[in-house]
Amino acid sequence: MLIRIDGDSTAPIFDQVAASVRADILASRLVPGDRLPAAREVADGLDINVHTVLRAYQQLRDEGLVDLRRGRGAVIAASAAPLAELAHDIRALVARAASLGISPATLASLVKESTP
Repeated sequence: MLIRIDGDSTAPIFDQVAASVRADILASRLVPGDRLPAAREVADGLDINVHTVLRAYQQLRDEGLVDLRRGRGAVIAASAAPLAELAHDIRALVARAASLGISPATLASLVKESTP
């Protein structure tokens, strides 16, 4: 698994790490039961602080996408499976929004406002 970050981005690094994992779940490159790399391994590979990686993993845990267990590490949770099932719908929505001239930021805001 390759976690990607953009040093020039204004997004916090922990958000970028979490977004990279989410993208891999969405693309079915990660499936329930897959183990994420150890936080120290990711931190060393990206030359970032291990606490930054742990914060990203905790965010994913809070979203229900990852199970964190002492001694076992971070594992993709069974509850992440529906995210991959939404991939087609999400791509269609993004394409439809683009055809209507709606920016990704506006679409994201509309989705956030639509949640119950």
